Amino acid sequence: MKKGKKYLEVAKKVEKTKLYSKEDAIKLAKETSYSKFDGSIEVAMRLNLDTKKADQQLRGALVLPNGTGKAKKVLVIAKGEFAKQAKEAGADFVGDTDMLEKIEKENWFDFDTMIATPDMMPALGKLGKVLGPKGLMPNPKTGTVTTDVVKAVNEVKKGRVEYRTDTFGNVHAIIGKVSFADDKLVENLNAFVGLIIKSKPTTVKGTYVQNISVASTMGPGIKIDTNSFDF
Repeated sequence: MKKGKKYLEVAKKVEKTKLYSKEDAIKLAKETSYSKFDGSIEVAMRLNLDTKKADQQLRGALVLPNGTGKAKKVLVIAKGEFAKQAKEAGADFVGDTDMLEKIEKENWFDFDTMIATPDMMPALGKLGKVLGPKGLMPNPKTGTVTTDVVKAVNEVKKGRVEYRTDTFGNVHAIIGKVSFADDKLVENLNAFVGLIIKSKPTTVKGTYVQNISVASTMGPGIKIDTNSFDF
């Protein structure tokens, strides 16, 4: 893929072989953002995981201390009392089979996160093929299949990020916007990296975290010295 002129210009600011402190890396990620909109800052971690083994596939979610800066639309699939609670908690859309039909028949995806109560999961099963590839299928591991719909809605609204390992053992997540203050981004970065380190499977041999980098939406990756995290 040919890189554009603007990308090449900002990429000059980054020394490819250098490992930056997390503070310097965040600062540089903001400086090398050249999108016209308020871009996101993303972290990527390369982990020494064998994702063929079930216990080495990481998946979960966390609420970032300072949120992501992105307002998320939440759809809750629930009935009765749970549906009522979801509405009161501020879910953007609430329904049961009617909403599932809307997705199926109208190809409707005007939401960022779907939360469902366990009793609704069988009805959701047939939508697995469309929801799965889009990363919208509710899952107990990420707290989106739950009877505590109030907590789930609140967490998504506060700035919850989900992560899962890809086949190469990488995890990534958005940790905020370019417009965030540096210390807020560093705090979010610490929270995410800390959680991934705590989630280290017991069967991992050798160095667990091989590489950590941050980048703005369209900017170059900036490698962080893993020693700059005191975990």
